Amino acid sequence: MNPRWEAWDLLDGEYDVRVLEPSPPAVATPPWYADDPLEGPYGAKLVTPVSGLGRTWDDLARERPELAGFCADRWLGAWRRLAPLPREFAATRRTLHALGEHVVAAARYAANGKIGLRFTRGGFGTPFFGADRQVRVEAGRLVVDDASHAPKTLGEAAGLAGIPLGMPADVYTPQTPADPDLPLTVSPPAAGALGAWFGFAWSVLEQLRLDVRPLDPSRVQLWPEHFDAALDAGDEAAGRRASCGASPGDGEHPEPYLYVAPWAKRTGAFWNDDAFGGASLPYTALLAADDQRAAALGFFRQGLDALAD
Repeated sequence: MNPRWEAWDLLDGEYDVRVLEPSPPAVATPPWYADDPLEGPYGAKLVTPVSGLGRTWDDLARERPELAGFCADRWLGAWRRLAPLPREFAATRRTLHALGEHVVAAARYAANGKIGLRFTRGGFGTPFFGADRQVRVEAGRLVVDDASHAPKTLGEAAGLAGIPLGMPADVYTPQTPADPDLPLTVSPPAAGALGAWFGFAWSVLEQLRLDVRPLDPSRVQLWPEHFDAALDAGDEAAGRRASCGASPGDGEHPEPYLYVAPWAKRTGAFWNDDAFGGASLPYTALLAADDQRAAALGFFRQGLDALAD
């Protein structure tokens, strides 16, 4: 799969294109070893998923409605609304967390020592590595080099990816058991909701990353041990750096949520989440918002502004 080439071909080569999903070729340059959705140089005509670099996919889809489905499926524009969660969401989230932590991230780590993952269509996966290889999860199925599988156990999934199960003990503390017999029971509607959550998160966080360039933002990555997408931004020396992220839920939060987690302890009304000492915005608040992406961006910007208080 080559999402960038696919988008370029769809537009008949009229535009230089940027997309949110990883695209080959594999990048062997430190420190990220991954392509960047916002990277330059840019062609004279550029279409991107963020506002402020060139023409947006969202604007183009308004002009050419036949592009709306393509953009919505990839969270480039013509965005669909987040919907109420299926009943099986939490169980599926736990299953896919284990798959991401012990198989998908482990495949990337074995190749280049990196663990960060990305949004990929319908789920999450690695940037391309090695000889343009990729391991990802789409609609709850494990995809290894474009071959789709439905492994029954975590051990079977590791075998399909061609790696030992799990990560070396000194890389991070796992949040799920690396049990080879762990059943991989996935509800397709719940897997779809998880993919939508990560797509929504990436569309918002990449826009935030562009908007706060003076605050030295990091790349957006999906961290497999916590299973959340995040970037860091702000002045660390002044005690004003924080992680801005999107979690699909955890032991303290039964539903997905956005968060701003300051690196130095803060006090004040905005910092409302005692579980990690930061601020959170729950999924239900996003569902109630007229403009869900604007609500998310507003929350993150409010958090970064609050660091100056």
